Amino acid sequence: MSTETKTMIHTEPKFGVKALVKIGMLAAVAVILMIFEIPLPFAPAFYEIDFSEVPVMVGCFAMGPLAGALIELVKILLNFVITGTDTAGVGELANFIIGCSLCVPAGLIYRRNRTRKNALIGMITGTLLMTVIGCVINAFVLLPTYAVALGLSMDKLVAMGTAVNSGITGISTFVMFAVAPFNLLKGILVSVTVFLIYKKISPIFRMR
Repeated sequence: MSTETKTMIHTEPKFGVKALVKIGMLAAVAVILMIFEIPLPFAPAFYEIDFSEVPVMVGCFAMGPLAGALIELVKILLNFVITGTDTAGVGELANFIIGCSLCVPAGLIYRRNRTRKNALIGMITGTLLMTVIGCVINAFVLLPTYAVALGLSMDKLVAMGTAVNSGITGISTFVMFAVAPFNLLKGILVSVTVFLIYKKISPIFRMR
């Protein structure tokens, strides 16, 4: 067996009981953080920022990207059970993909070399990926799904954006002036928060 193979096996995360407990606790914190939403002046009311990706990214850094994806999944499922859905699960699936697009790349890059520089590179990469993927998913999946769920035409949904930003005149400008800034700002705020707190709380995850 090659040294590289041995290293890969050695570094694979092992999800024992303690790891699963940590995943569950971080997911529970994420669900609580979803309650506290911040409205934005440049986007319609249904776009509100929360910090639920902070525990997800912490989990990615502390236990690996797979653990982070599991935290995101449990968070979405718990929120689904607690609040239900207006989109037949489509919105929840899209939110899972968008959340993972921020945190998982950051965790993958940080895992290669656990330094502040790599953490920063990972978070910048994740923020940019989330912005791009979020725009695509909103344009082709979320906005049409929300329009159906709210009983609105796409024109009326766009008009909700126009009411807060006169530059929004169609789906493309909706994505450009509302969705992209929303995801970019959320990625930055989540990343800055994790960057400031991770080293202080990381000893908790090293406890045996």
